[in-house]
Amino acid sequence: MRHLVLPLLFATLASVTASAAMGAETRPNFLFILADDQAPNDFKFYDRTSTLDAPNIEALAARGMTFDSAYHMGSFSGAVCTPSRHMIMSGRTVWHLPPAPRGAETCPPELQLPQQTLPAVFNRAGYTTMRTCKQGNSYEAANKLFKIRRDATKRGGTDESGSAWHAEQVLDYLDQRESEQATEPFFIFLGFSHPHDTRDGTPELLAKYGATNHEDPDQPPALHPKQPPLPENYLAAHPFDMTHADVRDEVAVSGVWRRRDEATVRNEIGRQYACAENIDIQIGRVLARLEELGQLDNTYVIYTADHGMSIGRHGLMGKQNLYEHTWRVPLVVAGPGIAANTRVPGNVYLLDLLATFCDLADIDAPATNEGLSFRPVLEGNRSVVRDVLYGVYSGGDKPGIRSVRKGDWKLIEYEAPGRQVKETQLFHLADNAAELLVQHHDPATVALVESSPEAHQLNLADDPRHADKLTEMRELLLAEMRRLDDPYRFSNQPADDLPPLPARNAPPRRQRPANR
Repeated sequence: MRHLVLPLLFATLASVTASAAMGAETRPNFLFILADDQAPNDFKFYDRTSTLDAPNIEALAARGMTFDSAYHMGSFSGAVCTPSRHMIMSGRTVWHLPPAPRGAETCPPELQLPQQTLPAVFNRAGYTTMRTCKQGNSYEAANKLFKIRRDATKRGGTDESGSAWHAEQVLDYLDQRESEQATEPFFIFLGFSHPHDTRDGTPELLAKYGATNHEDPDQPPALHPKQPPLPENYLAAHPFDMTHADVRDEVAVSGVWRRRDEATVRNEIGRQYACAENIDIQIGRVLARLEELGQLDNTYVIYTADHGMSIGRHGLMGKQNLYEHTWRVPLVVAGPGIAANTRVPGNVYLLDLLATFCDLADIDAPATNEGLSFRPVLEGNRSVVRDVLYGVYSGGDKPGIRSVRKGDWKLIEYEAPGRQVKETQLFHLADNAAELLVQHHDPATVALVESSPEAHQLNLADDPRHADKLTEMRELLLAEMRRLDDPYRFSNQPADDLPPLPARNAPPRRQRPANR
């Protein structure tokens, strides 16, 4: 690991020299938009049954590229945002992040990782970097390197306390650029605090989706015809402890708590949509201003989220699982050279963003980066950047949850000895995209969701016809765990003589407000 230090210095100097040689007028701008807690299924261009109105993000998809297989790699913490945002900023894989269990070994201080993160790299390349986002559960050592930083957690239902505040910070910066006649390229990180709970939408948008900011944990909210319908993979309870059933997101979200009844879930989805549409409105304001300034055509606009979300799907509420609705993220990219209205699988991770941004800006990615540039996908030369995708959740009992996907096949393994949990799921996503279980075939559930699953839409792990595929996927998962330095093993895997974990098995927890 220490041998990386000298190459890092040379790479940094080369990047600065190359950037200085390019005229600012030839460099693209970047508007990177990050939502907090959003499943792809929220949007009509991912799920035709969605009732969310998001005309600006839909228009962005229409003039750019939509990724059907974009993922975050996972988390070793219940605060899934934290490793996800570390990966976005650094391009490092999940077990090679500073707060990971072996972070001191896999990401030692001599790498000087903060100086190889997104803002530092673009600062050296002559960009003005600007950021607005929530505070906390992120990568502070990188965040503070943005030249302009205006962070605050805004999850209220007014312009000052909600998403409009984040948009105002960007609009103010663009006005400043205009008044100063600035010519250097910009990288704007527009992060929203919503739709993460508490999902306090504006009164107008809550009314549109038939939702209320429900505050009584002992009673469900009222059903309303304008509320979004239940998702097709809704369950009143998850069939087993997913290794962290008592995590905050599953028991203490304001407006939901432990309730999973129809009224509570539909109301909460309505609140989610109210917050999401407000984000869309604010994005529209920023895009309109860029167009007014003549900057939109030279700006890559990227929309994504730090991870997905459950909100009633599979009987879960949070982000501490590896079903597609939570492991996947929405990803839309529009900008110079990207064909309109295109769609690809991609098979990308959020940690690939840094390499891709650098590639699009003709900047050398830092030597610490482990992501893959998906510029070839954006330019229509490839449809995917990798064949195999790995996911982890180990924020509860260990080893926790692991997933691997190749083609249409997906394996999820659960193990938590302290909770007597040992479960396996095998899905063929082309036939069962919603990952329906036997519980989804229950007549009462079918009546609630008004959708009848096909007989074959089940967990196939116990089906003897797929025994060979199960063995193949388990071997593939082990190979990925080894390749990525996963520090845990399942009881059905070789122990691999892994050394004991350091005494500090997780970063110290800071006291923080419950809605971060």
